[in-house]
Parts: sequence; C-alpha cells; structure tokens
Amino acid sequence: MERIFDLFEALPPEIAAFVISMLPITEVRGGLIFSAVMNLPFLQAFLICLAGNILPVPLILFFLRKILRLMDRNKHTAKLVHWLEGKARKAEKKIHTYELFGLFVLVAIPLPGTGAWTGSLVAVIFDIQIKRAFPTIALGVLTAALIMSLISYFIPGLFF
Repeated sequence: MERIFDLFEALPPEIAAFVISMLPITEVRGGLIFSAVMNLPFLQAFLICLAGNILPVPLILFFLRKILRLMDRNKHTAKLVHWLEGKARKAEKKIHTYELFGLFVLVAIPLPGTGAWTGSLVAVIFDIQIKRAFPTIALGVLTAALIMSLISYFIPGLFF
C-alpha cells in the first residue's frame, strides 16, 4: 500500500484520499489510512473517502454487464470473464440464501477482496436489481468506513 501512497505525493492530500478510495483494491480502507497518515481532519477524511468509494458503484452497476458481454465475445478476454464469473459463482449459494444481507457483509467487512467493487461485481453477476444493490452496497461502504475510522483514527489515538 505504501507504493500506492507514493504515487499521490504530488496531489493535495484531500484529492489523493478521494482517488485512493475510488480504486478497486484500496477503496475506503486505503483512503482512510492515507488520510490518517496525512493528518487530515477526521470528518473531512471520512466524507471524502466515503464519497470516493461510493462514486464508482452506480457506474459499475450500470455498465459492467455490457462490458462483460463485450469481453466474452473476444477470445483474449473471455477467459477473464469466465474466471470472474467462476469466482462469483463460488458464493452463489450464500448470495441466494442471504442475498442483500450477504451483499452488505461482503462490502462492509474491510478485508482484501471485499468492498464496493467486489460487491458491485457480485450484484451484476447475480442480476440483483440496481435499486436494491446500490443502497445495500452504499450501506456496506458506510459500515466499512466506520470500522476503518476506528482503526485509522481512534484506536491509535488511545496509544499515541
């Protein structure tokens, strides 16, 4: 994650935190850690990172299905589409059993391989309606941001 942070040294820290929160691997987790390291005020960082992580979700939900269909038609990218769908299908029983709650937990738990991007991919692959998926993913991002706020801003304050 340190290398990613190095890429943003030239930007104002608020813009860097926003962009880091938009990226698929770092998301709100990386944005809030970066913000804490850069000593951004908590509320400002929280709102910037939350907005940065939620912003790509509607775009992913609206356009990913079309992009995956186009990629599936190309012999070079079809393997990636099948791999992504295979990864999502491994969780098929859980998603169908817990649907929106499962989607929420997938987004809310701030671990590698989880988050808004993964939740959006799962929602698209399992054809969860956008009007149901978006609020669930947004609530998951809010929860992840609250958890990461504790880890990035409040727990270290108890010791330093």
